[in-house]
Amino acid sequence: MLSTPPALIAVVGPVEPPLLAAWVRHYRWLGVERFLIAFHFPEHVPDVRRHALRAAVCELGITPSGTSVGPWHEHTNTQLRDALRHCAGPGWHLLADADEFQQYPVPVAEMIARADGFGRRVVGGLMIDRVTANGRLTAWRPEEGLDGAYPLGGHLTHRLLHGDPRKIVLARHDVAVSSGNHRAPGHRPDVDRICAVHHFKWRSGVLDDLRRRVQHFTTGLWQEHTPAVRDEADRLLAHVGRHGGVINTSDPRFAFRRVSMDRMPHGWNSEARSILDAWRP
Repeated sequence: MLSTPPALIAVVGPVEPPLLAAWVRHYRWLGVERFLIAFHFPEHVPDVRRHALRAAVCELGITPSGTSVGPWHEHTNTQLRDALRHCAGPGWHLLADADEFQQYPVPVAEMIARADGFGRRVVGGLMIDRVTANGRLTAWRPEEGLDGAYPLGGHLTHRLLHGDPRKIVLARHDVAVSSGNHRAPGHRPDVDRICAVHHFKWRSGVLDDLRRRVQHFTTGLWQEHTPAVRDEADRLLAHVGRHGGVINTSDPRFAFRRVSMDRMPHGWNSEARSILDAWRP
């Protein structure tokens, strides 16, 4: 018997409306029928941009669960996400940020059925960072498609930023998930069935966002639990500063190569397992 499709849970910030539309279409194609979305906007985001995003999601047939404005403290996303999970109720929850496009080795319903069959209460993923062919942080034009605009995938997050590349992509409703959806304490995903989380963060505007994050966390305007998020932003800013404002796609540490959301990356199972086995926070 097939499992009930999971409810998608997401806290959405000021992304581009076309990206949000592509994101919704992607998850509908994966079989998601129920979206629980909350918007949160830092104070610098103009009203016109907030209205455009709310209008865009309504045009897609989704009613946002709420909108808040204010500082993006380190705990803000977690609190909003958990409130959405409470509203979603029993069953499986799919957890994804608006710049994360999950790719599964088998259909989502089969992943859930397999997890249920083996008594697992989470399904894991690993981020694969998507960038342009030349490493420039460009604006996305929908007519290009995401694969066309950001054809390279690699391991920037943990090999440069020292950030946690792990993701909990699916979790039962009563499983607590850490900040950033990186871990579910007490639960270990099946490392032989790891989802690829295509991470389209490295677009135009991200450097300003990172500088703002560093400034606000440093001054205390935004509250942080540890300096880890700020340190990750600093590492990316320092890297592009050394490389003329671009990401160095030729650095072998990052293993950038051409990938696509139409098929799993070549050798993904062994690659993902080796990274997850070796990863230490």
